[in-house]
Formats: sequence, structure tokens, C-alpha cells
Amino acid sequence: MTTMIDKIAWVKLSEGKLLGARSFGRELYYIPGGKREPGETDAEALAREIKEELSVRIIPETIKACGTFEAQADGKPEGVHVRLTCYAADADGELRPASEIEEIVWLTYADRERVSAASHLLFDRLKQDGLLV
Repeated sequence: MTTMIDKIAWVKLSEGKLLGARSFGRELYYIPGGKREPGETDAEALAREIKEELSVRIIPETIKACGTFEAQADGKPEGVHVRLTCYAADADGELRPASEIEEIVWLTYADRERVSAASHLLFDRLKQDGLLV
């Protein structure tokens, strides 16, 4: 039986690089975002998580779906999967690590092995679409 961890992620690209974040005490980078609170829409969860983690405000009318990716969850028992529902959006403010975030970085396809398995699928799609260097 598969257990699913359902997450929302912000796909923020700049000059062919993807914004990544790393939590305190972790090695792998992840795509900023997180889990929905009960009753939250994807857009509400995205806005809340990005404000909490990166100190910027997502502009709701610019949110666009970028795909959903599913893979084995890193550091979890076999059969625990992550479903990453990805959205692009513009934001207001200056990107700054907040909450549990130790570091934010701009990742290229060469950094693919530095992210989670579900993020590998996103990296592959962005590279295929010519959006990630």
C-alpha cells in the first residue's frame, strides 16, 4: 500500500535557474512550498507557505499550474510517496529565508542530484521544455 505526502511547490525560475531551499540540518534542497492546511485551496497553501518560508507575497492572479510529479519520499520507508503539485507565480517582496529555511539557492540542471526524487522529475520536465540550464 502506498502512503501519499501531498505537497504544493512554487516553481520560480530566473535566467534558466530554479529557486531551491534547504531546511536547517538537511542536505537536500527542495522546491519551496509545503502541505495544505485543512480546507485550504492550492493557491491559499502556496501563498501561505511561500510567505512563511521566503518572506514574499505570491500574487494570486499570476498563479499557473506547472504539473504534478510523484516519487518515493526521501528518507521515508519504501511505499511512502510524495506528490508535488507545482505552480509558477509572480511574487512581491525580497526573497529571504525564514521559518525552517537555512538557505535559498538558484539551481541548474547540474544540481539535479542535490534535490529530492520528486524534484528530479520536475528538473527533467523543465530541462526538456528548455526552461532550466
